[in-house]
Amino acid sequence: MLDPRWNTFLVLCETMNYTRAAERLCLTQPAVTHHIHYLEDHYGCRLFSYEGKVLRLTEAGVKLREYTRSLAYNSRKVEESMMAPKPLSLRIGASKTIGEFVVAPKVERFLRDYPEASFSLIVDNTQVLLRMLEAGKLDFVLVEGFFDGSRYETTLYRKEEFFGICPPGHRFAGRAISLTELESERILIREPGSGTRAIFEEALRRENRTLKSYPNVATISDFSTIKSLVADGLGVSFLYAPAVSGELERGELVRFDLAGLPMSGAFSFVCLKDNLFAADWIAWMR
Repeated sequence: MLDPRWNTFLVLCETMNYTRAAERLCLTQPAVTHHIHYLEDHYGCRLFSYEGKVLRLTEAGVKLREYTRSLAYNSRKVEESMMAPKPLSLRIGASKTIGEFVVAPKVERFLRDYPEASFSLIVDNTQVLLRMLEAGKLDFVLVEGFFDGSRYETTLYRKEEFFGICPPGHRFAGRAISLTELESERILIREPGSGTRAIFEEALRRENRTLKSYPNVATISDFSTIKSLVADGLGVSFLYAPAVSGELERGELVRFDLAGLPMSGAFSFVCLKDNLFAADWIAWMR
């Protein structure tokens, strides 16, 4: 069972406000302060500091937050497993490409193998899912794009091609085009925080460009809408292969590439560090 003082520390990390932390924990504010002072005395370092009136985590506080999140998660899962038998519970998150086009067979197999299980799948962009993982709301996530892997336990799930799409008959169809040629097109791109957008932006950075280099960019979070608009000739986009495999086979969309700029991305299994159950989940995902 997790020491209540560590739980107080985690809640204060979330709220970054002693009053709100006390309200959430149903404690007095002096009690919250006492818990934090105990931990600071125990570890011999400051965990929080004020910049003006804004509460900030110190470097030591950031380190303790990462360790304590894992401890809190493992403590809760161990308690669940040691209590009276109950249905298996699994909460996973998947970024949109993975959630909509990749993970369905795994979910189907899990539900067939564990018909009594409590199961949830959250599909959202990479950054949202990582925040939910850190908050203990998910057991693990499958995400695409770039993130700070040093903060988590990560395993490569699979790699996928990433390329441009346009309608049949478009002047880009089947070609490798330059970034300069792309300037004349409307680019349909996912929202900030999505792995799909991050892969494209990283490719631009390698050529000392950003999305601001392009005069006509539209942000759309929905894959179906993006593909429909591209098919209707209202722009071009860049997506992972699984997201457009059906449209490519039916000839509704056509692939193009960026000359001298190959793109691919990793789909990663991610959980909190030192997760006691990670090996079992990785085996299941295989």
